[in-house]
Amino acid sequence: MVKRDIKNTISQLFGRFANHEFPSGVQSFINSAYVNLLGLDMSEFAPPSTYPTLNKLFTRELRKRRAIDYRKSSFISPVDGLVTECGKLDQNKALQIKGMSYCIDELLTQQYSNEVKALYNGTYINFYLSPKDYHRYHMPYKLRVASILHQPGKLYPVNFPSLRRTKNLFVENERVIVECFTESNRRIFIVLVGALNVGKMTISFDHRIKTNAQKLEPTYYRYDDKERWLNKGDLLGMFMMGSTVLVFAEPGLIDLRVGTGAKVRFGEKVALIRD
Repeated sequence: MVKRDIKNTISQLFGRFANHEFPSGVQSFINSAYVNLLGLDMSEFAPPSTYPTLNKLFTRELRKRRAIDYRKSSFISPVDGLVTECGKLDQNKALQIKGMSYCIDELLTQQYSNEVKALYNGTYINFYLSPKDYHRYHMPYKLRVASILHQPGKLYPVNFPSLRRTKNLFVENERVIVECFTESNRRIFIVLVGALNVGKMTISFDHRIKTNAQKLEPTYYRYDDKERWLNKGDLLGMFMMGSTVLVFAEPGLIDLRVGTGAKVRFGEKVALIRD
């Protein structure tokens, strides 16, 4: 059982504000203030005044399809964001930030205690989405979604000061864990990490998953009845503000082509995949 935290309550209250549709003049002012304050680049999106709520602005859709590297060997960035850490797992240890590691067994929880062993000494990438980034996340490769676990938790901020200050932040925070397989049946996990004011994370094909809700028990979903294949670039879901996407792959499956500190865009190659 996960106890409620004041940060979850703050995030719920902020979510109500962000989802409220104010009179058009007021909403236009709120949207424009947000864009100017954070310096959003709106060149790929509709004008700020056209979004009926702040949340619609957060989760804005690209006006035209982004160029995607569809080559078979390309593993693309699932988001617009910053690579805060990446590399090879040290057995079952990944870096939250330089000098601070965490255990992926704890991140993926007891639910995946057997499956996680396939990731030992594999590859990981942490993608951080700031509040000004495009907030949707996509499939980095053609993958079958086998199961999803919604793990309730806290909602610490995931910015650099918080990453340096809060041990096991990714393990403590609410998250949605997506277990995937390639066409050759090799395993990849995609972990969507909640954060302060982000409480809501969505999955495009399963609206049963409700994050930052009153339910405090983990919820597990399997997709055995009908295989859920998503192609490279397909929408997986969206954050209701910036947060973090973690990707873990079996040893030898992907070779990184980016390093820590790289600014990446959804659709561009970040690794070679050997499937």
